[in-house]
Amino acid sequence: MLRSIADLDPHQGEVCLDEVESREMKAFIWRRQVGMLPAESKWWADRVDDHFTTVNHPHLNQLGFESDVLNWEIRRLSTGERQRLAIIRLLAIKPKALLLDEPTASLDAENVSLAENLIKSYSILEKAPVLWVSHDLDQVKRVADRHFILNRKQLTEFPP
Repeated sequence: MLRSIADLDPHQGEVCLDEVESREMKAFIWRRQVGMLPAESKWWADRVDDHFTTVNHPHLNQLGFESDVLNWEIRRLSTGERQRLAIIRLLAIKPKALLLDEPTASLDAENVSLAENLIKSYSILEKAPVLWVSHDLDQVKRVADRHFILNRKQLTEFPP
C-alpha cells in the first residue's frame, strides 16, 4: 500500500496531497513531497555524507549522533544506526507527507523513543500527515491518532 501511495507500484486508486492528485504531477516531484521510508533503506555510496544533499542536519543530535557521523563509512554502521540515519535522510528533503514502514523495528527502546519524538515533532512543525506501518500495537497507541488494520487487501479502522 505504501509503495502505491508513493507511486512506486501501479495502482488504480486516487491519491491526493493538498488537493492535488498524484497523476497531476511528475513522479519524481510527487516522490519528493510524499517521502517514503522503507523497512530496509538502501545505501549506495561508501560514506554517510554521500547520501545527503545538504551540509546542515539538525536532526543528527536528536537521534543520538554527532556531526562526525557524516564521515563514517556505511559498512561501519549497525542496522539501528542505518535506520536512524535513514530517518534523518528522509526528513532532510522536507517531504509534505511521510510514509513509514516499520521505521523503528531495528532500534532499542531509547532510540525508538527518540525516533518517535522526532517524527512527531516533524509532523507537527511541518503539518505533515504520517502513515506509519507497525506491528507493535503499543507503538501504534503512542504515535497514531487513528488506527487501521490491513487484512486481505481490506483497510478497516480499528476499533470500528
